[in-house]
Amino acid sequence: MTESPSIAENLAALQRRIAAAARGARRDPAAVTLVAVSKTHPAGLVEAALAAGQRVFGENRVQEAQAKYPALKARFGALQLHLIGPLQTNKVKEAVSLFDVIETVDRPKLAEALAKEMARQRRSLDCFIEINIGAEPQKSGVAIAAADAFIAECRARWKFNLRGLMCIPPEGRDPTPYFKELAAIAQRNGLAELSMGMSADFEQAIACGATFVRVGTAIFGKRN
Repeated sequence: MTESPSIAENLAALQRRIAAAARGARRDPAAVTLVAVSKTHPAGLVEAALAAGQRVFGENRVQEAQAKYPALKARFGALQLHLIGPLQTNKVKEAVSLFDVIETVDRPKLAEALAKEMARQRRSLDCFIEINIGAEPQKSGVAIAAADAFIAECRARWKFNLRGLMCIPPEGRDPTPYFKELAAIAQRNGLAELSMGMSADFEQAIACGATFVRVGTAIFGKRN
């Protein structure tokens, strides 16, 4: 195991900030879940976070998660693993087997592949729809104008366990308007969960209703 006594301190400091942000927004701190983003970080650092009590993690790539998490799940039991990066349809089988939550459902072809594979494996994963909230051509995600129709299709056609929406706002801009827009889309579609906010802006996200915040650097340090 990689010795990293600062991981526990970082997690404790983050939880204090999350609680303060929630109270500042007149929300229950328990309504906000920290997703520790472990992409590019070695299993030893994840183990240190697990030893400190963290149980919810996020990974961007199926292959990297496969290299780290089966052994960690076997050792530590009930941890929850979120896929927070783009998912190719040829990786759906492995993703459904390994992950507990898919946060990046963003197109009909992927939705259909996930539904079929979940049925085949008899696994019911929680899913989030990723919205391209800044209309950025280089980013994945459903266009804002198509969001309501795609949410309805996921419910009616593929019958997901659809929990909420996820977004990554444009870098270098005030994220608050984007967080508010995601919250509005979720509200009008009766979705309770919002995955938004990262190391630099999670407190703003909480003020706008985030129920999951995805934080990596503030826990594990800079990416390798």
